[in-house]
Amino acid sequence: MAKKTKKQQEALKLIDRTKAYEVKEAIDLVKQTAKANFDETVEAAFRLGVDPKKADQQIRGAMVLPNGTGKTQRVLVFAKGDKAKEAEAAGADYVGEQDLINKINQGWFDFDVVVATPDMMAEVGKLGRVLGPKGLMPNPKTGTVTFEVEKAVQEIKAGKVEYRVDRQSNVHVPIGKVSFDEAKLIENFEALVDTLLKAKPQAAKGIYMRNAAISSTMGPGIKVDVSTYVRR
Repeated sequence: MAKKTKKQQEALKLIDRTKAYEVKEAIDLVKQTAKANFDETVEAAFRLGVDPKKADQQIRGAMVLPNGTGKTQRVLVFAKGDKAKEAEAAGADYVGEQDLINKINQGWFDFDVVVATPDMMAEVGKLGRVLGPKGLMPNPKTGTVTFEVEKAVQEIKAGKVEYRVDRQSNVHVPIGKVSFDEAKLIENFEALVDTLLKAKPQAAKGIYMRNAAISSTMGPGIKVDVSTYVRR
């Protein structure tokens, strides 16, 4: 285990590791403990009461954060004809067909999100072995396989994030930057909580949202009390 730096040790002194804080206080602590010399990303993590091994307890989707993520996403769109023109007009960074497929097969990955029209998926699907491990494969569940390319590109540029439960039943989602106003981070966090609560599978039993935490890129995890959201 890597030895903690002096800044990290100082940050830990500010936190009661046994306590789950109200979201406002937790975000204030995230700001206080963010000691890196760059604008750190703030991430929310949730432990959910689901069994991801079961098909009827999978959780995956996407949402637009009210205040975005603070990161400019580079969007690649696989489309042709009028849909390609629509993607370009919407602000996609890269639009193409086989030309882009060839570049990716040669090791090019200068993009953050991939959108594809359904009629392109037969060819795009062949990229699964290279896009899949990087989490870049288009998927209907996240709205990235669609003929509504204008809407897809605009939402991604506006701060759309994907969420997906991992093998340990955790969900990790960026909710902004440390430089964001506290109110904007709170609004993003609460919107994410609401989305995850609505995504609860019918087959899930017992406590669904078991715990939550937020942290900055280099900062410690800070537990958040989500009981008030679960009850309302």
